[in-house]
Parts: sequence; structure tokens; C-alpha cells
Amino acid sequence: MSQQQQPIRYADVFNVQGDQGAKPVAPADAAMMQAAETVVLGKTEKGAGASTMLSAAAKNERAGFVGHDQGSDIPGDHDVAISETHVPGRRIITESIGDQVVEKYSAAAPLAPPSMAEEGADGITIGEALEAAALAAGRKPVDRSDAAAVQAAEIRAAERTTTAPGGVGAAAQSAATLNARTSGSEDKIKLADVLTDASEKLPRDKVATKRDAEGVVGAEVRNDPKMTSYPGGVAASVAAAARLNLLDNSRDPD
Repeated sequence: MSQQQQPIRYADVFNVQGDQGAKPVAPADAAMMQAAETVVLGKTEKGAGASTMLSAAAKNERAGFVGHDQGSDIPGDHDVAISETHVPGRRIITESIGDQVVEKYSAAAPLAPPSMAEEGADGITIGEALEAAALAAGRKPVDRSDAAAVQAAEIRAAERTTTAPGGVGAAAQSAATLNARTSGSEDKIKLADVLTDASEKLPRDKVATKRDAEGVVGAEVRNDPKMTSYPGGVAASVAAAARLNLLDNSRDPD
């Protein structure tokens, strides 16, 4: 039986005040912060907001204070946000929940992933990011978190509210369901089986944005037992595409 008698609240781990500080840290909140960090930083920064929230949320979930998909109304109403200020060779990262800053720290200036650096001038699309995931993590068996991320990617690419029957999202969900019933890893359907030529399988495609990446990362993290995204996988690839598109836009004189 857990020895934790009270939920870990925002005020216990961050210097926040008021109603926000009294809310328990919940898994969906942590997933939102991890998604935002992944888009801006390309990873979850050790000791930063997301890792702190993930640890607190996991403890709260194990103790039975929150459910796996539960979130508080604070981030949902007032949003999780990360801003960056560039200085020579570095950038200052500020993480906020609502109107209160929870973390501020310095990080190295980003480097463009070479596998995506030569994409077209109009920007890297969600379909192209899925194809990059097929190359980077193609041997990974498709699981529930992958399927959720692919479905989120398809919905955002097609600008719809549901996935298309027979589309890449449906294929990923079918693969995850089948893999859950399959014991041998070699017999499981891999990401490459689902995501190769993903651009051609999507009903529509669009350039990946920060908001798209946050949605895809959030879907993958919420459906992963460890609440993490897979290196080089669907969420990481869409996030990398969005980062590069943001960098290209910031350098565009128009």
C-alpha cells in the first residue's frame, strides 16, 4: 500500500500560487508539457518542467489520486507554453503554466537533424515526417502509443476530426491490436510496414506546425505506459519537422 497520503500539487514542485498551486499534478498535464518541450528542444530536458511533472504525476497515479488520462483544468484552460529567447550560441527557455512561470533555464542552440535538413523550401509535411519515422524507427513493432500518434498525425494532416477508413491511422491501430495478441517480436507488424510512403496514404497533407507536433507528441505520451515518446519515432519525427519549419520561418526575410 502506498505511503503517499496526499497528492503532489503544483505548489509542491514549482513556485506557483493560488488555485493553480493547489491542483494535483496529473498525467495529461505532464504530457502537455513534454509535448511542448519536445517541439522546442527536441527532447525532454532533464530537471526541467516536464520531467518534474512526469515524476510527480506518476507518483500521484500510483497512489490512486489521479487516473492515467486525467488532467487538471488549469493547463487545459490557460495552456502550457514554452518560449525561447536567443543569445549567441545559447537560448533562454521559459516554461509557463497559465500566467505563472514554472521553470527558466539555458539550453544550447538547436542543430537541424541531417535526415530532414534537405527538405523542400515550403516546409516539411506531416507525411514526410511519418516517412522519416519509418526510416529512423522502422523496426519498432507498432504499439498503442504509436497508433495514437499516427492517428493524431493523420487527423491534423487532413484537418479532419476523425481518421479515414483504410487510412494510415486505421492501419496503425489495426497493427497495434494485432501485435498485442502476437507473442514473437519478429512476427509483429513494424512501423516501416505502416508508415512507408505515408505521404501517399494520407487523404491530405500539410506542413507540420508547432501545434501539430504538440498534438502528436501528446497522443503518443498519453498512450505510453512510461509516458515517454520513442526516440526517432512518430512523435519525435513530427516534432523535429515542426522545429525545422519554425527555424526556416524565422530566417525567412518575408
